[in-house]
Amino acid sequence: MKKTGDLGLSSRCIHAGDTLDERGGIFTPLYTHSTFAFPDTKSVLDVVQGRVQGSLYTRYGFNPTIQSLETKLAAIENGEAAWVFASGMAAESATFLAHCKTGDHIVCIGDVYGGTYELLAENLPELGIHTTFLLGSELDRLETSITNNTRIVFFETPTNPNMEVQDIAAIAAVAKQCGAITVVDNTFATPVNQQPLLLGADLVVHSTTKYLGGHSDLTGGTVIGSSDLLAPIWNWRKNLGQMMAPEVAYLLARSLRTLVVRVHAHNAAAQQLAERLASHPRITKVNYPGFANFAGHQLAKRQMNGFGGMISFVVEGNAQDAATVVDKLKLFSIAPSLGGVESLVTQPITTTHINLAPEERAKRGIVDSMIRISVGLEDVEDLWADLAQALET
Repeated sequence: MKKTGDLGLSSRCIHAGDTLDERGGIFTPLYTHSTFAFPDTKSVLDVVQGRVQGSLYTRYGFNPTIQSLETKLAAIENGEAAWVFASGMAAESATFLAHCKTGDHIVCIGDVYGGTYELLAENLPELGIHTTFLLGSELDRLETSITNNTRIVFFETPTNPNMEVQDIAAIAAVAKQCGAITVVDNTFATPVNQQPLLLGADLVVHSTTKYLGGHSDLTGGTVIGSSDLLAPIWNWRKNLGQMMAPEVAYLLARSLRTLVVRVHAHNAAAQQLAERLASHPRITKVNYPGFANFAGHQLAKRQMNGFGGMISFVVEGNAQDAATVVDKLKLFSIAPSLGGVESLVTQPITTTHINLAPEERAKRGIVDSMIRISVGLEDVEDLWADLAQALET
């Protein structure tokens, strides 16, 4: 394995976890094998019983392509280890199930992806695991919301779709004092813009489908942190069959090698578009952490290295007015994902948060005329021209 030591982030993205293969390949090749053979029984037991790290069975994660990727992800997020999953939701569900049992409690702060909200509000209660939901403006209630049974404090930052910025260090300090672990969804920020583990978080999750994959051609997830906290998650991943396919792991490792340059470009383009959107007469609100008038701007400046490629904004009128704008866009594709090289647009009420009750959306400021864009790597002037013509009506 190449020594990454104290290398910078770009160098870790490129080199961490990779090995020279026997033919001199400069990074770990794709091993599509579902199983691996051994010369004798002792060699099998050495791997099975953990005395030697080796290849065994891909569903367990004992596959060199997957293990190489996990080493890279851990290095990128400054964690001791990482597990990869078939999706971001698989990573979240395994994390919650590993650290909570019947009677345990989770506190969720601020806006979260609609699927995450459903998991916490509908699925986990069936197992006797309940969640208290706090708005991002209700941090003063955090300490009193944590009970003796609280195991996890979970949040996204920036949040989907309002781009709220949560104070990672402050929340983690309260959770630690109360005996709970802090789990941060770092998907929107990426490790380039934000390092939650260095700010006190215990575990970090990502939908690697988004910026880490970066090309809209893979689906995956990961959880990163200390070996002790990851250990129980491994068994849930194994027995629920949540493993990422080696072909996907290979694609993801490829994408991570360009993560830093891609995210810097997303940051720069989104900043320009946010400022232009804020001055448009048809737009009543712009949510972007890098925008000077955004409520979380100062906090974002303290804990982030860049403000990301996600923007949400509110147009004058109702849901149909917003749909009219979306439908007129030509360069932006209407799609519910994010983080790819191509720019995407969606209305939260039609995709990511469609299953959230209207009153819950209203409470969180997810209004019917909100539009969310994922700013890609096209020329900024082309993207602005497309937005401007769509907003003309």
